[in-house]
Amino acid sequence: MASYSKIPAGATLDIKPFKAHVSEERLRQFKSLLELSPIAPPVFENTNAGRKFGLDREWLVSAKDVWLNKFNWRDCEDRINSYPNFKAPVKDAAANTIDMQFLALFSDKADAIPIAFLHGWPGSICEFMDMLDIIKSKYSPEDLPYHIIVPSHVGYAYSSGPPLDKDYSIETAAGAINSLMVGLGFGSGYLVQGGDLGSFMARALVMSYDSCKGMHVNQMGVPPPENATTEPTPEEMKVLERAKAFIDTEIAFLFEQGTKAATVGYVVSASPLSLLAWLGEKILSWTPEDFPIEKILEAVTLYWMTDTMPRCLYHNRGMGDPEAKPHSASLSFITGMKALHLPFVEKPCGYSKFANEIVPVPKSWAEGSVNLVSYNEHESGGHFAAMEKPLELFEDVEAYVSVAWKAAPF
Repeated sequence: MASYSKIPAGATLDIKPFKAHVSEERLRQFKSLLELSPIAPPVFENTNAGRKFGLDREWLVSAKDVWLNKFNWRDCEDRINSYPNFKAPVKDAAANTIDMQFLALFSDKADAIPIAFLHGWPGSICEFMDMLDIIKSKYSPEDLPYHIIVPSHVGYAYSSGPPLDKDYSIETAAGAINSLMVGLGFGSGYLVQGGDLGSFMARALVMSYDSCKGMHVNQMGVPPPENATTEPTPEEMKVLERAKAFIDTEIAFLFEQGTKAATVGYVVSASPLSLLAWLGEKILSWTPEDFPIEKILEAVTLYWMTDTMPRCLYHNRGMGDPEAKPHSASLSFITGMKALHLPFVEKPCGYSKFANEIVPVPKSWAEGSVNLVSYNEHESGGHFAAMEKPLELFEDVEAYVSVAWKAAPF
């Protein structure tokens, strides 16, 4: 059976096999807490307003029952462990040591192109498992044209968290991914792909490290307003209206996580049901069609078993004045969409636009934000493209790589 687990000869890291497995005690504690967690009483907001004010109560009641009586976390661990799974100590951009966990499909080909697939929030390495299955069905280790690396970000899942005595940022965390890729033997060049937080990590990597030769994203930044030279087109006006609606009614969570990260961490760490309500609301509201409940429970249970939420909120704190110490989000920064007004990327970039993305940035704006060498748009699919449309996204990445690797600055 093909293993895809042969570590490249040029690797310099102390790479160890890793197995996802929580103790039986941890599982029992989880189930006890879940069973004892009450669901708020019926009120107008959770019974007669759809999901306008958050999760509807009927969905949460049903989800709790499935979680408690039918869901099997060991099956999820088995699937995670079905892929080559590793851990290695790496240095982030501030020279902190991070124990970084990653899935990989290594190629036997000497000229395989390294690609890091970077997950978002509230996501994880599990976002890419369907895509990994597609890759395995298409290629054997002998003919796989890529080295596929899927890391858990600093503070997420099985990777260690930021230091307790220092502030932290996306840029600092991105350094750990670069150290991983270089330490795997890819110092001469690699590409990155990401959505949501992964797209911000990708841009930090491509802007800061020579070894990162380009990026493909499914969530795109926008050029600063001062770069606009014409009146918005009808398509651009629709996107602006959509962005305004999101800011008006959907962005409170980001401000809370970015300004009161400690409080959020306490609340969602006290009860699995609290964590499901907090994360499940976003997973459901950012997709045009509901995921199967088991997929949502898989994502939330991974966060619970690894204490991800209180460890991962540094990225939201960064949505404010970059000079502020420690970092904290600010309302004017968020409502002005300044988080999306990012420096122009000169290296070759690709962009997949999915119609139901939160802010489906049009091609014209993408061209003002990056050196766009590959583009495709899809009439369906939303914010979690790797889970919703894994085949379409991977095909777009392959199309991008075929152009970008030749154009990359070596």
